[in-house]
Parts: sequence; structure tokens; C-alpha cells
Amino acid sequence: MQNDTSTLPELNLRVIVLGLALSVIMGSANVYLGLKAGMTVSASIPAAVVGMLALKYFSRMSGNPSSILEANQIQTAASAGESLAAGIIFTMPALILIGVWQSFDMYLTTVIAFTGGLLGILFMIPMRQVFIVKNEDNLQYPEGLACASVLEAGQDSTDSDSASAIIKGALVGGTFKGLISFVGLLKGNLETALLSGNRIFFFGGDISPALLAVGFIVRLNIAVLIFIGGSIGWLIGIPLLGGGLEFAAHPADGAWELWSTKIRYVGVGAMVIGGMASIFKVRKGLVDAIKVLRKTQVESSQKNIPLNERNIPAKAINMFSAIAIILVGGVYFYITNNIVIAAFTTIIMILMAFFFTAVASYIVGLVGNSNSPVSGMTITAVLFTGGLLYIFGFSGTEGMVATLGVAAIVCCAACTSGDVCNDLKTGQIVGASPYRQQIMQIAGVAVASLVMAPIMQLLHENTPGGIGGRELAAPQAGLFASLAKGFFGDGVLPWNMVLIGCALGAIILVIDYILETKSSSFRLYLMPVAVGIYLPFGLSTPILIGGLMAHFILSENKSKAEPDSILQRGILLSSGLIAGESLMGILLAFIAGAGIQNLDLNLDPTLVSALTFVIALITIYWVYIQSKPKTI
Repeated sequence: MQNDTSTLPELNLRVIVLGLALSVIMGSANVYLGLKAGMTVSASIPAAVVGMLALKYFSRMSGNPSSILEANQIQTAASAGESLAAGIIFTMPALILIGVWQSFDMYLTTVIAFTGGLLGILFMIPMRQVFIVKNEDNLQYPEGLACASVLEAGQDSTDSDSASAIIKGALVGGTFKGLISFVGLLKGNLETALLSGNRIFFFGGDISPALLAVGFIVRLNIAVLIFIGGSIGWLIGIPLLGGGLEFAAHPADGAWELWSTKIRYVGVGAMVIGGMASIFKVRKGLVDAIKVLRKTQVESSQKNIPLNERNIPAKAINMFSAIAIILVGGVYFYITNNIVIAAFTTIIMILMAFFFTAVASYIVGLVGNSNSPVSGMTITAVLFTGGLLYIFGFSGTEGMVATLGVAAIVCCAACTSGDVCNDLKTGQIVGASPYRQQIMQIAGVAVASLVMAPIMQLLHENTPGGIGGRELAAPQAGLFASLAKGFFGDGVLPWNMVLIGCALGAIILVIDYILETKSSSFRLYLMPVAVGIYLPFGLSTPILIGGLMAHFILSENKSKAEPDSILQRGILLSSGLIAGESLMGILLAFIAGAGIQNLDLNLDPTLVSALTFVIALITIYWVYIQSKPKTI
């Protein structure tokens, strides 16, 4: 931690404008990525780089020097938009998929996004002392540390190469998306399926630089686990199920049908076990957090607390929490028109949001924000809430909407709280003021919540198949819709598949425990495997390739530098690839909404697509190699 940063500028107009603008941009990009790939990636590092470069530009124009604390505040606001996008796109599209909504309710979605994100910030503030200050040795917050390193390195150089890496990545990602979705020169995925007897054998992969970049960012261990999950579901599970003769004419369609109706529920069962395991791990921290929360209510004065240790006052936390809870209760009453259900679900939401805020905060400290098992937590929330409502006799649309309403708030709270932890850890290292970061988090969530519904509606109306189709599969939202229908609608959940997933999850946990006791460098984390099972298989293939690229770069580098330092430029390039493809997808939706038709070249682009993707892989890998630090 820096010794004295109290005299440095930290929160001012240029910081607020840059931070909120990046919050909207990063949030919008992650809406697209999350709907497509079922996962989002942390925006902290690219936002930190962009923020530092923008600050240096404004400093030269105005003559006022910039500081590391200003750059930290910019990335704090920007990452708030990214985390909120993850929470909202995992849940709210489910109301479209079950047919309750024909289009997104703009006001309702905005209120849910804002209140969920706000509660995640407010509930996490008392936990800062437990998870960041007291657990400094046990919880490393890898992404928070990496972001702090980027900020500290950026104070010593202008490093225009960092901006160049992001721009190059954005151009490549945007070009690929345009050639696929607008020009039609490339295919979005290459897949094939064969029928042998009564069994379908499927293999394929998406042509997506963004997914390649995701694999690079999460690295080989996680990328391999996602691929293992995909292989379990698609290469083992689908052939074992049989039933291929029904789809003799189109075996690929048969593979998709078997996955969507049966196999992905194996992933649901595994996620339930993963969520329960996460809860067990955080049990002690949760008790400590409750003790700290009680203490802050008694000792509300912060006059004697140093600036770099001061939180938002307890009275302000209580006031904002009360406002958020009242808004949530009003939302539940509006969507169910039942005061009993509204009161019941509000109570459940408060308990589960606080509970999973603690779980997310702890897990992010272990594995980082991008690898946090938010899906497993939300599935646990859906099952618990749906089960309680079912037991108490609620049914039909009211039960489905109430269950998904609780899930949406809990998911937004869990995603945002994990992001808050990372940012506060970064702030602790660079000497920032926690209460100022918390203010920027709230502002970032407030502004980002305004664009969530319009972006989702735009994509739903102007993407082939809409949300839930091949391009924007929205896998989590599809699962939550199926679970809600299974409890209260006419849907029938394949409980046998869920139970198989639970058994598989328990086995994986045991294997991972053995690997942990042996201090193995390879870990069999349950959640990435479960994610791989319930994602389309085409997504796991480029993610694996991206992880292999990161591994080869690390293995070829002989310096003693930290892996984050070696891969830093590659991560920035990857962030550009993700942003370029995602923002191009949104731009194309705007173009389609304006009535401009896509070009149709009437080509069979399979061979061209394969060759182009191979060339792109070689080019991207070459850029990765060129951007890594030289051996010392």
C-alpha cells in the first residue's frame, strides 16, 4: 500500500464523466457477450488502461497532473457496469422465454438492475473488514492485485502500446462479427454430426475471436475444465442417450434437441452442488460479517478513522438499503399483484441477497471475479425460492414471476458485490478512499442500469432468432425459465438428469479435494465443468484454444516475472477482441432496427470460414507473442 496518497486528486468531474461513460460501454459489451457465451469477463484492467491514457491526454490539455487514484476511480465505475450486466442478463431474459413478457419492461428492468446492484454494494460494505482487511493473507483477490499492478505500472510510462493492443483487438473482433453477421462471408460456427446406429456424435466450434479471448483471459486450467464439461455433455452424454433415429435426416438438430431438453440439466445438478460447496466454504466469513455489521450499527462515528479506511457511514447504508428494499417490494407487488407473495419474496430476497453477497465476496477473493460461480448461486436461489413458494401453495404465472424476480435481485447483488471486493482490494493497494470508491460504484450501477433493458430489447428484436436463439442462446436465462416452468407451469423437469449432475458434482469435488491436498498445479474446480456442460459445445472449443495460447506464451517465457505481467498485453488485446465483437453486434442490431438489410452473398462459406479462422488464430497468436515482455 502507498504510504501517503491523501494529497493526490481522486474524485472530480473528469473522473466521474470518464468512469460513467466506460460503465455504459463495458456494460453494453458484456450484455452481448453474456447472452452469447453465458459468461462475462472483468472490465477492470482494460478500463484502467483506457482511463490512464485518457487522463494523461486531459492532463496535457489542461496542465493539471493526473493521479493513480483518479485512474482507480475510473475503473471502479466501469467495472460496475460490467458486473451489473452479468447479473441482469442471466435472469431477466427468462421472463421473455417463458412468455410472461413479449418485450422487456424498460422501467421494471431498470429498477431491478439498480436495486440489485445497490444492495450488492451496500451489503458488501460491512464485509470489507472481514474479507479484505482481516483476510489479507488468505484471500488474494487475483484480479484486484492484477489491476493494481497495471495502475502502478501506468504511472511510470505513457505506454501507448497498451492502447494499441486494445484497438487492434477491437478492430479484429469487430471485423469478424461484421463478416459473419452482416456480410455473410463467414459462418458463425462450424459443426457436424454423424449418426451411428441409434447414437449421435457431434463436434463443432464457433468462429469467434471474443471466445478465443475469453479462453486467454481465464487461462488453460479453467479453459480445459470448460472443455471437459462440454465433452461430458456433448461427446459422452448425447451418444449415451441414444434416440438418434428420430433425427436421421438432421442429426445435428437431434444433438441440439437432446442437449437442450436433457443434457444441460446435468450441468444444473452439478451447479447446485457447486453452490452448496461455496456456501459451506464461506460459513465462517458469513458469521464474522454479521458481527461486523452489528458493530457498525453501534459505532457509527468515523471521525477517528483514516481516510483510506473509511466506508460510507452506517446511517447512509441503512437509508439506501431501506429505499432499495421498498423499491423491491413495490416491484414484486407490481409483477404479481399479490401483497402476500410480494411480502414473502421480499423477505426471501433480503436474506438470500445478503447470504450470497458474502459467498460471492469470498469466492472472488479465491479465484477472481471472472471465475466466480454466480450461476450456481442463482440456481440455488431459484430452487430454494421456487421450492418454498410451491410448498406454500403458490402456482402459475405469479409463482414463476416471483421466483425469477428473487433470482434477478440476488444475481445482481452477488455479481456486484464480487466486483466491489475486487475494486476495494485494488484501492487498498494503491491507497484509495473506500467510501469514494463506494460512491463511484453506486453511480456506475445507477448509470449502467439505464442501458440494460434498451440494449437487450435491441438485440432481441434485431438478432436472428432473438434472445434464446442460436446466436444469443442466453443459456442461464433459458435454464431459469425451465426451472420456473417446472415448478409452476406446464414444464416437466428431467429430475433424473439433475440428480446425475448432483452425483457427478460430488465426484468432481472429491477429486478436486485430493488434488488440493497433493498441492497439484492443476485443479478440477466444479463450476467451470458445470458451465461447460450447460453451454453449447461450440463455445468451449475456441475457449480451449485461447487457453492453450496463454499457456504456450507462459511456457516459452523464461523470465521470473509474474504470469499476470507476462500476459498483460495479451489480456488487453483479448479485451479489445471482446469489446470489438460485442459492440459490433450491438451496432448491427441498431442497423437492423433502422431497416437496413444484411448483405447476402449467396456463398457456402464453410471452407472460407475455416481458412480465415486459422489465419486469424495464427495472426492473433503472433500479436500475443510480440506483445509479451522480453526475457530478462
